[in-house]
Amino acid sequence: MSIVINTPNGNIGRPLVRHLLAGGARVTLISRSADKVADLVKAGAKLVEGSTDDAAVLDAAFAGATAVFWLTPPAARPDFFAWSEGAARLAARKARAHGVRRAVVLSSIGAQNGRGTGPVGGLLAVEEAFKAELADVTILRPGYFMENLLREVPSLASADSLFMPLQADRKTPFVAVADIARKAADVLLDGAWKGHRIVGIHGAADVTYTEVAAILSEALGRPVRYVQVGMDDTRKALVGYGMPGFMVDLFTEMFGAYNDGRMSPAESRSAETTTATALATWAREVLKPAVDQARASAA
Repeated sequence: MSIVINTPNGNIGRPLVRHLLAGGARVTLISRSADKVADLVKAGAKLVEGSTDDAAVLDAAFAGATAVFWLTPPAARPDFFAWSEGAARLAARKARAHGVRRAVVLSSIGAQNGRGTGPVGGLLAVEEAFKAELADVTILRPGYFMENLLREVPSLASADSLFMPLQADRKTPFVAVADIARKAADVLLDGAWKGHRIVGIHGAADVTYTEVAAILSEALGRPVRYVQVGMDDTRKALVGYGMPGFMVDLFTEMFGAYNDGRMSPAESRSAETTTATALATWAREVLKPAVDQARASAA
């Protein structure tokens, strides 16, 4: 089994590579920086240096491969939708030309609704690009990353508060990125599945932001309040952080889609979609040390 990973430097790609190597797979990495994946190469992975939207790089990576894991990088350019769809179509065509039999594509909850959901709006086209070329494709649609709460460390450290534009009472599946990597590895190492399928990754439970605040209060050892702020104030805050205008537009659009239900999962929760890490556990083990450090630095 030979598997190509297009994003080996991230919070999902890096542990995924290690899971696959431990499972006996041969792994090829596509990375623009050899230094960033030197440890993975030392562990046994093969490196093809270059960009994932370069046809020659894809030819080199897919030669002899049997599967590909494709993760669309974050929206970092104004032409993000056109670029991400074009890169996916190119990769899917190259995979088919080289006889790659299957793909596992990381998508997101809300992807089923296409455009109008912020950065998630481009993922349906990415899903369709691989389904159009390969007979065996598993789409993974995870919920809200617990790690996104690390963006709230400053407000938690300074004000014991979460200031967000999201409805306080809407249930959301929260999932740890470590569990996403493990699920992707399990699917890639499983040779039994066939055809096109969509699998949700929903974490241990669906929770509201009111419940998130209660969970964080317990984990951090002090009361945490959730404050829903208006969309205009959110936009102003994002601009104040120095976020480019196109990203401000995408994120405010995503927040609006969350509030009207378009970012809810299409896949029902089941034993297959439920993963192990509870938000309370993650908050104690990951978030609390970050908040404690921020408070100590500010003291």
